[in-house]
Amino acid sequence: MVDENLVKEIRRKAHGYDQYSGCSQSVLLALQEGFGIGDEESFKAATVLSGGVARRGETCGALLGALMALGMVAGRDRIENTEQYVRAVKIADEICDEFQRKLGEEFGFSEPLESTLCREIQTRIYGRSFDIRDPAEREAFLAAGGHSDEGCYKVCGIAAEVAARRLLELK
Repeated sequence: MVDENLVKEIRRKAHGYDQYSGCSQSVLLALQEGFGIGDEESFKAATVLSGGVARRGETCGALLGALMALGMVAGRDRIENTEQYVRAVKIADEICDEFQRKLGEEFGFSEPLESTLCREIQTRIYGRSFDIRDPAEREAFLAAGGHSDEGCYKVCGIAAEVAARRLLELK
């Protein structure tokens, strides 16, 4: 059974933490606190994954933070354990699919989201993507609502919620 209060609290925290920038760490920290997993080292490791990996617009950092939490709970502890690797990757794939579906539902996308790329998610939400490594583009991103309740904060909340639900199912 899923603890709805815990899921809501994790989502709320991830949403709020993104005010400090760092979507991957925002999601990961909320999940670490909610499930008592990971440590400072795992939190630090997520630093460079935000903005689609070093702000390059690649895989969504919020989703990467969620997947890091999954790895802490369901990942393999030995390189030889290919059976656990296969199980964890299957669950990760399910989280990715649910993340895409829930983004579409909550943001009201007219067509299904076909990828988990940050730049494609930006295009769906803001009508265009931004190279947030460039200061002028970063300012445009912020002006478009990039760091707002209806922007990346919400994306972080969705990623954290999707992961929290799946992690609770695993327990």
